[in-house]
Amino acid sequence: MIKPGDICRLQQMGKQKVYVEDDSGPPEGFIHEDQAALAFAGGMAGEGVTFKGTPHEGKVELTAAAKGLFEVDISRLEMFNHVPGVVCASRKCFDVIQKGDTLAATRAIPLFLDENEFERAMDVLRPGSLFRVRPMRKLNVGILVTGTEIFRGLVEDSFIPIIKSKVEKFSCPVVEACIVPDDRAAITEGVQKLIKTGADLIVTTAGLSVDPDDVTRQGLMDAGCTDLLYGAPILPGAMTLLSRINDVLVIGVPACGLFHTTTSFDILLPRLLAGVNITRRDLAALGHGALCLNCQRCIYPACSFGK
Repeated sequence: MIKPGDICRLQQMGKQKVYVEDDSGPPEGFIHEDQAALAFAGGMAGEGVTFKGTPHEGKVELTAAAKGLFEVDISRLEMFNHVPGVVCASRKCFDVIQKGDTLAATRAIPLFLDENEFERAMDVLRPGSLFRVRPMRKLNVGILVTGTEIFRGLVEDSFIPIIKSKVEKFSCPVVEACIVPDDRAAITEGVQKLIKTGADLIVTTAGLSVDPDDVTRQGLMDAGCTDLLYGAPILPGAMTLLSRINDVLVIGVPACGLFHTTTSFDILLPRLLAGVNITRRDLAALGHGALCLNCQRCIYPACSFGK
């Protein structure tokens, strides 16, 4: 209802005309923005993603139905946004999210969207959802610290409490932690011990540099590691190692983990817990954004590191 007192307010808003939509529905060949947004959201929402059935100002927000790791089909999201007249904006892929967090929002730009553009957008969505929330598993963690100087008690270990605090943030218990010298056989024996105690994820520390006496990699291979990836374009964390022994995941954290609050370990751990298969291509793609700025006060993950 527009009353005489509303006229001045409308003029202050820059509105010199009022347009009225009748009950006959959208013009032939067009889709109303609300109808389009709901259809888009339905095609985008995958596992662990939900949305309300009532658009707000033509926009539908997608939210997390559970906590976990947010995953985005980036290439198809770009394809969707290439279609004229439609938009979708989302959070970054691999964000760790809580239940109820906003993940993405989509809408049609005009009030009435051309049916041809609507169909082009829906064609992008028909092969499958764009967004999903992967649940993160609560894996049993085994920590293997390598270093003769630590094994002999010449240097006090600082790695175990650091790794323990980080994995426990994801409700992952540490079932065993051991310290072994820089010896291939001792490293292999330590790995086997952790597996016997029920470790689903083994975190090895130090001994990953290019020095000839750093034999952690060799010891891991002797213990049965396969699919080994060594080196990542992440600073700090260039000498990160990823591997597996059958179903047991293995991640090697270089010495930088002692001196930096946030490293490659913080980027990769949630992905391992969510069961993401990390490839060399995935690591290569991390180079764009994987430079930590070493801020005086670390605010990760509310920063650009790893995104």
